[in-house]
Amino acid sequence: MYAKFYGLRAEPFLLTPDQSFFFESSVHSAALAYLNYGITRGEGFIVITGEIGAGKTTLVRRLCASIDQRKILAAHVVTTLVSGSDLLRMVAAAFGLVNDLRTEKSTVLLRLQSFFDQANRKEKRVLLLVDEAQNLTASALEEPRMLSNFQNGNSAPFQSFLIGQPQFRMVLASPELEQLRERVIASYHLGPMDARECGEYLLHRLRHVGWKEDPIFEESAIEAIYAHSGGVPRRINTLCSRLMLFGYLEELHRFNKDDVERVADDIAREIQFAPATGANIPNGAEGVPHAVDTGIEARVAGIEQRFSRREESLRRAAAALLLSSVSNDPK
Repeated sequence: MYAKFYGLRAEPFLLTPDQSFFFESSVHSAALAYLNYGITRGEGFIVITGEIGAGKTTLVRRLCASIDQRKILAAHVVTTLVSGSDLLRMVAAAFGLVNDLRTEKSTVLLRLQSFFDQANRKEKRVLLLVDEAQNLTASALEEPRMLSNFQNGNSAPFQSFLIGQPQFRMVLASPELEQLRERVIASYHLGPMDARECGEYLLHRLRHVGWKEDPIFEESAIEAIYAHSGGVPRRINTLCSRLMLFGYLEELHRFNKDDVERVADDIAREIQFAPATGANIPNGAEGVPHAVDTGIEARVAGIEQRFSRREESLRRAAAALLLSSVSNDPK
């Protein structure tokens, strides 16, 4: 909606992870270096943790896009609360080895072993990237460890990287996972960006979609964005997307601290007063205070007024053209 208004090729602050927007902040560069170190070693587990919205999935997709597919066969799986057997089936499906997720575990293991052997004969390695690893139980995490036991001579054809939220470290601390911990060759926590990088990240995403300094973000606006986002990429994207929408509705071409504060307050109120999932809301009650409703109504009214003014201008222009054509008619 706002992209066309600002002359952009696309929206710069979408929440969907997109590796083409990858920004090499100090923390993201360090995390990527750890993953590349794991690929160079060719064995063991790499563990990357980070808060929600820290950019873990974008990081993984960036890595996958940079991997030499002639040497490494990589698959990325996003896990939920699945059993060890289901995780194995997900892994096999990610490598195209099974179509039916009801396939017996023994069959899945045999297909995976055959796949590893074939890859090794072609001088390739197999890499599994497990996202949202905090959802897995200790017993489910034992399966990737067991797969790492497959060996061809002195080489390990299979390797896993485990990516999850901070609580994944508590899962790893389980006494049941001592053998897995012994195979972790490197671990890194992906923290937030600092204030300087927050501003650079914002401009990086804008330039990626053809930004020509419209709108302008004043220094005070960038400082306010950092203050409200804490340097977490998804929070920056959420706030900036809403800010750009606000700018479109209000026909702004420059943002300052007050604009950011207004949008951040709107988001905070929406979160604070949103009804709980499954809550029983009586007819006529929306679960949102009138202050928020009034604000939305005022903006909608403002939009309608602007459209009305534009329509009136178009009608006048059309009438003028018609009058001009009639007066110039030789008849």
